[in-house]
Amino acid sequence: MSNQLLKGKKGIIFGALNDMSIAWKVAEVAHAQGAEIVLTNAPIAMRMGEINNLSAAIGNAPVIPADATSVEDLENLFDKAIEHFGGKIDFVLHSIGMSPNVRKNRHYTDLKYEWYHQTLDVSAMSLHKTLHVAMEKDALNEWGSVVALTYIAAQRIFPDYNDMADAKSLLESITRSFGYHYGTAKKVRVNTISQSPTVTTAGSGVKGFDEFISFSEQMSPLGNADAESCANYCVAMFSDLTRYVTMQNLFHDGGFSNTGVTQSVIDKFGTEN
Repeated sequence: MSNQLLKGKKGIIFGALNDMSIAWKVAEVAHAQGAEIVLTNAPIAMRMGEINNLSAAIGNAPVIPADATSVEDLENLFDKAIEHFGGKIDFVLHSIGMSPNVRKNRHYTDLKYEWYHQTLDVSAMSLHKTLHVAMEKDALNEWGSVVALTYIAAQRIFPDYNDMADAKSLLESITRSFGYHYGTAKKVRVNTISQSPTVTTAGSGVKGFDEFISFSEQMSPLGNADAESCANYCVAMFSDLTRYVTMQNLFHDGGFSNTGVTQSVIDKFGTEN
């Protein structure tokens, strides 16, 4: 149901690959809530995905290729987005994550360090670069909102999440540090949303992911939050209703983050007579 929460607002959404992507859902919900959108992803991801279908579904939104690890690409992205919108931007979604070590099944204790650097650059440093370029170009309106997607593995060990856990920790630190500076200078707010494990193209590549989805469902009092619910939360964070929320890591996980154990999990162990 649309109540035009984002009427008149303009935003850039990074990371929509296909209709399994959270970024895809965010674009759909933001558009339904009245926003104008520019879509972007790395050129290789755009070739693999279906982003043009999303563009058509949300009013032929421009699709501007950009490697988020490249400052030059980001500068071009913001320039073209501002030109398209005829003014500054109100919100940005950073939904980017990739680990060659996970893809190649390298154990965390035996990482290939060249790939480790790629993981950190693509999944976390890209947020710093995005914020840096936006700030240098004064591209965001006052009270603008930047949201990056993260996961609780930044705080707790999930063995098969591998070096992506380190990347998410860095991502959350950048949110706090840059959030301070951007807030002080331009009243732009920067937050992360720590989402339930969600069936996406990226997430399903993690070893044991299907089993963990089931475990998380049973460990969350409300169950796992799905992608569309996450999109609704992102839209709330883009809206004027959350103007004074910044530098936060916001859990959107059905209560998983504050639950030690649930009765359904205890019951699985049974009792011995």
